[in-house]
Amino acid sequence: MRSLQLPPPPQGYEPYEALIAPARASAQLWRLVLGLAICEAAFALAIYGFDEAMMMLSPRLSDQIYRGDTPLGLILQLTSYGFLGAATLFVVEKLHDRQAGDLFGPKGGNRWWLRRAFGGAMLFYIVIQFLPPWGDFAAVEERRSLVAWTLTLPFGLLALLVQTGSEELLYRGYLQSQIAARFDNPAIWMVLPNIVFASVHWSETATWAENWQYVIWAFCFGLACSDLVARSGRLVTAIGLHLANNAFAFIFFGEVRGMDSGLALFLFPEIPDMPDAPGGGDPGGPIITLQLLMELAVLALAWLSARLAVRR
Repeated sequence: MRSLQLPPPPQGYEPYEALIAPARASAQLWRLVLGLAICEAAFALAIYGFDEAMMMLSPRLSDQIYRGDTPLGLILQLTSYGFLGAATLFVVEKLHDRQAGDLFGPKGGNRWWLRRAFGGAMLFYIVIQFLPPWGDFAAVEERRSLVAWTLTLPFGLLALLVQTGSEELLYRGYLQSQIAARFDNPAIWMVLPNIVFASVHWSETATWAENWQYVIWAFCFGLACSDLVARSGRLVTAIGLHLANNAFAFIFFGEVRGMDSGLALFLFPEIPDMPDAPGGGDPGGPIITLQLLMELAVLALAWLSARLAVRR
C-alpha cells in the first residue's frame, strides 16, 4: 500500500504542520460538525446554569455580571468563557481521540511566544492611543482610582486570558486544525473557521450596518490570528494578539455606567441608546465607512506588530 503523499505546506506556513499532523487521524467532517455542535451546546447550557446560580446567590451580582459594569461583574463574565475552553478540550480528547495539548503546538516555550505576541501588539495599541485623533482625553468624565485599578488589573488580565484563550482554542485551535487536516488549501482552512467566528458577533440589538461592520472586522481579526498561528506553529501567538486587543478595549476606556466598563480606567460620558429600526436597523445604511477602514488599518498594524515581535 502506497503511503499518502501530502502536498508541502504553503511558504511561510511550514511550522503549522505541528498542529495539523495530530488532527489527521480524526479529520472526518462529521466529527468536526458534531464537535462544534457539542461545544456550542455545552457552552450555552453552562452559561445558563451559571446565570441561574448567580441569580439565586445574588440578583445584584447577577446584574453586574450581565452588564459588566463593575470590576467583579466583568471579571466573572469573562471568566465564564472558561466553559467554552473546557468543552473544546473535552471534545478534542473524547470525540477526536487527540491530546488536548496538541492544540497549542510544540511543548515548551509557549510563555515566550505569548509574551512576545501580546507585548508587540499591546505596545502598538498604547503608542497609537497617544496619536491624534485618538489621543484626546478632554472628554473623559471620570477616572477611577489608579491604586484600585492597578490592584484589579492582574485579575482582569487573567480573566481576559481565559476569555481569549477559550475562543482561540475553539476557532483557531480546534476548528482550524481539523479543517486544515482535511483540506490543504489555506483559502479553506483560514476562511471557514473565521466565518463561524465572525458570525457569532452578530447582535440582535445593533443596526444592520453596525452588525455587518462588526462581522467584517471580526472576520479580518480572525484571519490575522489564523496567520499568526500558521506562521509560528503556536496557538499562543493568536491568544497574545487577541488578549492585547481585548485588554486595550476593556482596561483603559469605557462609558460611565456602560456595558463592559468594569475594568476601565478612563470613563467617557454614556452614549444614549438609539432606537432600533425595524428589521435590525436601516438596511440602506452604509456598511463600508471611513471609520471601519480606519479600524481595519489599525488591526493590520497590530497584526504586523505581533508578527514582527514573534520573529526569532
